[in-house]
Amino acid sequence: MSTSVMSMELPQSLARSGVMPLYAVVGEEDYLRDSSVAALRTAALGAGAESGFNYDIFHGDDSSIADVLACAAEIPVFAERRVVVYKSVEKLPAREGEKLLSYLASPNETTTFIVVGAKLDGRLKWTQALTKRAVTVNCAPLRDAQLSAWIRQEAAALGVRMQEDAIQLLKEVGGESLYAVKRELEKLAAYVPSGRTVQSSDVEALSGTEPGASVFDLMNAIGAHDHGRAFRILARNVENGEAPLRILGALVWQYRRLWKLKEQLKAGGREGEAARTFRMDPSRVRGFLAQFPDDQMTQAFEWFLETDSKLKGGSGSTPVRVMEDLLFRLCGKPSKPASAAQRVQPAVPPASRPSGSRPVSNVRTVTRKR
Repeated sequence: MSTSVMSMELPQSLARSGVMPLYAVVGEEDYLRDSSVAALRTAALGAGAESGFNYDIFHGDDSSIADVLACAAEIPVFAERRVVVYKSVEKLPAREGEKLLSYLASPNETTTFIVVGAKLDGRLKWTQALTKRAVTVNCAPLRDAQLSAWIRQEAAALGVRMQEDAIQLLKEVGGESLYAVKRELEKLAAYVPSGRTVQSSDVEALSGTEPGASVFDLMNAIGAHDHGRAFRILARNVENGEAPLRILGALVWQYRRLWKLKEQLKAGGREGEAARTFRMDPSRVRGFLAQFPDDQMTQAFEWFLETDSKLKGGSGSTPVRVMEDLLFRLCGKPSKPASAAQRVQPAVPPASRPSGSRPVSNVRTVTRKR
């Protein structure tokens, strides 16, 4: 019977049930996959155990199935268990994968066999057998609430306390990469004095986020239909080494929060949470949210999906040009400049007029000769 556990809950599951012979560590978040494999290795071999003879790693795109199975069938050396990790199995040809079926039906009880992949094709026989018999460790990207909890957990492990606004900013800085967030947490642990709570200013100081170039600034530019400013923010981030795909991830994450807050306000929520989230005065919140109508939000997520596909799958344009095209559409029609007839010079203030002079008008009177 198949069993599934979230990656963040794996240590507690191992403490309750012990180590099993088969695991499928699956999901798109590479940090969660790597940390899950590390947790399984420690549980099977011990934190301080000599594991050189009992720990082997193979890859689906360059390892022979015969070698993998031969290693998994071996008995452990001076230990109770051995660990065999088979990574990148999504690159394994279907015909090769079927050679795993016999082992999956009767795994070696003294081996912990860990199959690792970003995604499994559920149509294949061997993946169906794997998910039926193995403990599946879910390493999908974390949702917003899960990400906040994960940051608090990792920060506590490093001895770091964080204010809520610092956590929110750290999400933005890290985009959708937990490795990036982890690096920022490690820098904060080394930088912030022990006992002091981390503030958003600490995150900004260490992340190197250029003032006026954050995702908050980008949202403001989009809301104001300011194409030029949006393009400048994109250019500055790219120049600072940010990958277009990560910029897209941060933008999508911000739109998700925006939609959630709009729904909360419709249900009677207050502006305070939205003000903290978007770092603005509460009196400006409703005006800001009104710049993002629901129909445009729905259209934006369709564009996000299209842009993600182009950035990951390649297209005829460069990644920066793909992002520029997205921002152009998100900004919508630019504000219409005033016409020549509307650009009227302001009247001279009374205090500045020479005494005895008549008010000056820039409206020309045209008379028609009879």
